[in-house]
Amino acid sequence: MSDSVAGTIANLHGQRARAPIAPLRIGAFTATSAAGRGNAAILGVLRSRTSGLSRNDFGAKPIDTYIGRVNGIEDEPLPKNLAEWDCRNNRLAWLGLNQDEFMRAVNAARQRYGRQRVAIVLGTSTSSIGATEEAYRSLDKDDRFPQHLLNPFLHTPHSTGDFLRHALSLDGICVTVGTACSSSAKVFAQAERLIRNDLADAVVVGGADSLCGSVLFGFNSLDLVSREKCRPFDVARDGINLGEAAGFALIERQGSGPALLGYGESSDAFHMSSPHPQGLGARSAIAETLARAGLSAEAVDYVNLHGTASRKNDEIEAKVIGDLFSPNTLASSTKGWTGHTLGAAGILEAVITLLALEHSFVPGTLNTTRLDPACNARVCIENTDASLRTGMSLSFGFGGSNCAVLFGRSS
Repeated sequence: MSDSVAGTIANLHGQRARAPIAPLRIGAFTATSAAGRGNAAILGVLRSRTSGLSRNDFGAKPIDTYIGRVNGIEDEPLPKNLAEWDCRNNRLAWLGLNQDEFMRAVNAARQRYGRQRVAIVLGTSTSSIGATEEAYRSLDKDDRFPQHLLNPFLHTPHSTGDFLRHALSLDGICVTVGTACSSSAKVFAQAERLIRNDLADAVVVGGADSLCGSVLFGFNSLDLVSREKCRPFDVARDGINLGEAAGFALIERQGSGPALLGYGESSDAFHMSSPHPQGLGARSAIAETLARAGLSAEAVDYVNLHGTASRKNDEIEAKVIGDLFSPNTLASSTKGWTGHTLGAAGILEAVITLLALEHSFVPGTLNTTRLDPACNARVCIENTDASLRTGMSLSFGFGGSNCAVLFGRSS
């Protein structure tokens, strides 16, 4: 790293330095993706190195690529009392809620603190835009939306947040975060601030993003989509695979679960779809996370990389990891199992990081066979058993929106 870049980072860190925060506890967590429904299924697929990616069959004219599709969404409508919010994204969120006894944990928190003291912070990049696409494809003879898609909330960015408020019977603060692929990583930051400032006693954080035409054709138009299964950090990588997922975590001041130790956010605003060439935004977010945790980079045992398999993003991220972390720090991308789940990537990969801590297991980088020499060789290709105390998850979004989150193993 050049002296000028090092100086810029030092200045950024000095300007953004944060005092350590009090760790918060994660009382429950779960995720649903193409890699499986619930934590046990996801862990099993990671261990067996079985990809959830499949040839794209989404839409009337599927583009030539692989996707991370959650099967069965079309066959599992919402319960009758929630039918007003029925759409693909909210069905996916409902599937996510009903795994790993997560609903029971939220119900217990509601009993402890009251309906108004449990907040919801949801990350999403597209929300239920798929429902709007369906509505325009299904106009009636008077060019109006069909009856089952008339709920105006279905066609807003807060659709899934509003659905969750009703599904969980909560009356507290309910916020939607929409910062592209960092959306459901930033929910942890908002949750900590809400609890620290006594605006909530517990926070349901999460993310849900489902496949839709706007996403598939939009990324394809940018030449970012691979025709094969994505290969993060591979010398022959040629683009991403898109996926869908929903995941949730319950955050409280006390408990026996794993800990939220720190978080960092930044916006480098360098380019709409490319990171800063030296990864200044990523470096700043990581530095802020470590400062809030009161830890050095050497204390981080595992990093779940953003690792989308796009050429420049992987190269820059690998350089950041090589510059900042110890040679003993293990790192990998798990998008070869799930695809890039966009606004749900942060929560999905946070859950995978928490599973890695719980089970002393680092998933490798699936589909990758030969690391690009431009990428740091520290990236793990094969699965590794390792005793882990801390794990960091990185999420970087369009427009230079960056977030890092650090977790600690349950004591």
